[in-house]
Order: sequence, then structure tokens, then C-alpha cells
Amino acid sequence: MSTERHTITVGDLKVDVVRKAIKNLHVGVYPPDGHVRVATPLQLDDEAVRLAVISRLAWIKRQRAAFQAQERQSAREFVTGESHYVRGHRYLLNVIREEAPPRVVVRNATTLDLYVRPGSDRDKREQVVLDWYRAQLKEAIPPLIARWEEVMGVNVAAWGVRRMKTKWGSCTPDARRIWLNLELIKKPPACLEYIVVHEMAHLIERTHNDAFVALMDRHLPQWRLLRDQLNAAPLAHAEWGY
Repeated sequence: MSTERHTITVGDLKVDVVRKAIKNLHVGVYPPDGHVRVATPLQLDDEAVRLAVISRLAWIKRQRAAFQAQERQSAREFVTGESHYVRGHRYLLNVIREEAPPRVVVRNATTLDLYVRPGSDRDKREQVVLDWYRAQLKEAIPPLIARWEEVMGVNVAAWGVRRMKTKWGSCTPDARRIWLNLELIKKPPACLEYIVVHEMAHLIERTHNDAFVALMDRHLPQWRLLRDQLNAAPLAHAEWGY
């Protein structure tokens, strides 16, 4: 698929333009600072993109203001006393150094124990936590997919977990494959389910058209509330959006 990327300026706003083989133009605003990206069909020129951005300026400004007001975590150092989130709950990290295989244990409703070998640096501590997060998310996903395959009448041929900086999830309809952002393990379970349903809906409708919205309304009527809850949660230091 041919893809062209460049930047244009609309007033004092810089806009990333991604021109590719799609049918409809889409304007997106992404954290942390509300940068604007437009995905546009190959045949539309920059003037058409500029007009589309101008017509959506009020919405763009609201989105940017919301991102700027959103709570943010500082950079994580993976040290004792630091806050970390699991399934929407806040835990305080407790680092324990011992000569044993690294691991993470949820001790109780408030404490997350991180076991690492003596001398483990920040990057190693982070990797142990990320590996644990990945295992937790991979355990939570299959039951959701199985449930919604039956409800929606679709089949997911493959799925995976990856770190993504601009999306909570993605879908490749031709391959019937979905990807889910590792950060979702930090969010409430209902938010994870919303993203699973959202990506599975793209197996039926590729774009966010009226038919797609109708699908979401039918299968998950509260999806807008879950979307707002997801996007209102504290952003990580390296922010994600949807």
C-alpha cells in the first residue's frame, strides 16, 4: 500500500498528513500535546486537507485542551514507594532484592512486590514489570475474544500485544488480526473489553463510519462512557491515546 507523509501548517497549527489508499479522510488529535494528524485518500490535495482541518478547528481545540488538563504520571523509576496501576487499581511498588528469579507479586490491595536480583538497574526492573504486565494481559484477552466472537459472529484469526504510542489497539481486517496495547493492563477491565470489541468491530466495518458506530451501539451501548473513562485515566509518562 502506497503511503505518503509530510507536514502542513494551518494557521499556527502543525498538521501531520498521511496520504494513503483509503476512502475517507480522518482527523485525529493525539497526546501528549494534542498534535494533529490527518489520514487522507491519495487523491485529495493539501488544500482539501487544510479545509477539513479548518472545519474541525473547534473540535481540535477542545481535544487539545482536554489532553493538556489530563493528569500525568512522572517518569517511572521502578523504586519502592512509586505508584503503579494494574487493572485500574493503584498499587505502591515494593522492591525486594534477592538471589532468585525476578518476579512480580500482588501482595494485597495496596502493594505490588517486585523481586529482582541485587544490582539490577532501572531498565532491568522495568523489564521485569513489563514482562509481568504482558503475561497478565495475555491471560485476560482470550476469554474476551471468545465471548465476543460468539456475540458478534466474527472470527479472530490471530491477536497480539505490543506497545503502541498513538493507539489503544489496531486491526488488520484482511488477516483478521488484532493488536492490543500493553498499557491496557493498567486500565479497568471494562476498558480493555471496550477496545477488544472496538477492534473486532473493524472485522465487520473497516472505518469509523455510521455502520461501525451502529455496531458499537448494538453490542456495547455504554462504549462512549468506557471510551471517556479510558481517556480520562492518568496518562503514562510516554502517553497513549485513542
